[in-house]
Amino acid sequence: MTQDATQKAAKKLFIKTYGCQMNVYDSQRMAEAMGAEGYVLTEDQSDADMVLLNTCHIREKAAEKLYSDLGRLKPLKAEKPDLKIGVAGCVAQAEGEEIVRRMPLVDLVVGPQTYHRLPQMLRGEAPKILTEFPEEDKFDHLPERKVTRRAPAAFLTVQEGCDKFCAFCVVPYTRGAEVSRPVERILREARDLVARGVREITLLGQNVNGWHGLGEDGREWGFGRLIRAIAEIDGLDRIRYTTSHPNDMADDLIAAHRDIPALMPYLHLPVQSGSDRILKAMNRKHTADQYLRLIDRIKDARPDILLTSDFIVGFPGETDQDHADTLRLIEQVGFGTAFSFKYSPRPGTPAYDRPEVDSAVADARLQELQALLSRQQKAAQEGMVGRSLGVLFEKQGRLPGQMVGKSDYLHSVFVEAPDAQIGDLVQVRIVESAANSLRGELI
Repeated sequence: MTQDATQKAAKKLFIKTYGCQMNVYDSQRMAEAMGAEGYVLTEDQSDADMVLLNTCHIREKAAEKLYSDLGRLKPLKAEKPDLKIGVAGCVAQAEGEEIVRRMPLVDLVVGPQTYHRLPQMLRGEAPKILTEFPEEDKFDHLPERKVTRRAPAAFLTVQEGCDKFCAFCVVPYTRGAEVSRPVERILREARDLVARGVREITLLGQNVNGWHGLGEDGREWGFGRLIRAIAEIDGLDRIRYTTSHPNDMADDLIAAHRDIPALMPYLHLPVQSGSDRILKAMNRKHTADQYLRLIDRIKDARPDILLTSDFIVGFPGETDQDHADTLRLIEQVGFGTAFSFKYSPRPGTPAYDRPEVDSAVADARLQELQALLSRQQKAAQEGMVGRSLGVLFEKQGRLPGQMVGKSDYLHSVFVEAPDAQIGDLVQVRIVESAANSLRGELI
């Protein structure tokens, strides 16, 4: 190897990922793009030649967290003047110019749709700030993935952006309009993942079940048909998807939950509120009753399905009655778990300037809602005790001979299995439920 090649291979990249699974996927693809430039990943930030912060803009104080992290990088930049610092993701998209103005130590800012140009930016062949929504498809310009072994579960982005324009959400402004990747490219990436040892794929999208891509037959496919095609890949045992919108749960997708064993009996379907008045104010375009009737149809198709959801508490204008309506919906559905948050105004969204609910009132409502959801989660986990479930081992546990994996229902399961390997998919009898996990025994 020449000296130049050795120097190129020695460069180290540290990536910090904030937020959702799509950011995890994007970080992996950015690492691959930089890998083509000779960068290898490191978990030691102080040892890096480049630090990349892949940001999320969904929750409150997202920008403040970024600036705090950038502030902590100042001593490292002073010690290593050649260190490259980049900001990627949704905060980069929303606040590109402001980031560079406030933090001159930042060398480049790149949005979620342009990170394929990172190598050009580093070489000075592209602007320092790239946050436009290009016509080109970034996936066409990312390097082909090398055939190496990897973790048994992986993410695969099939759709990006959102056209729903919920009043609280920044996604349409930071990720852009809905774009669906073509079937051929999705299947090619899925087959590549399976060839490298992946047995479970989670399909990702801001509105994943709204996917409608160009099929191999030249016609537009729906999401249910895509899942059926992916399920035919030899060696792929499990399929999941997230995040969904109730209005895009088409008949064929519901039927896929009935017909396809590889499609796990787990569905994350955010509703946000149980009040029709608040749902209208949120611009969700469905009612609580429509959501409940949809849940009934899904349960009819897959009776053993475990449902999870998202809830926003204290949305502007929310009353005690609206909150009670949400609690009633939760009682009716019975969720396996859920993510719940106090409303945080996001600049640029329709709800940003609306009068907020008193913070103490919103806090009390959140505690009441989370207590109910915690009881349902506990009941769902205890209902697994005595059942035989598939578990895909993903890592070794802390105890000797212990393995940890995910059940069909996405619960973490701890199993004494000294002869098992990472990537094994085994049948396990659940014998105990803990706070946020299960314990099982090999069958």
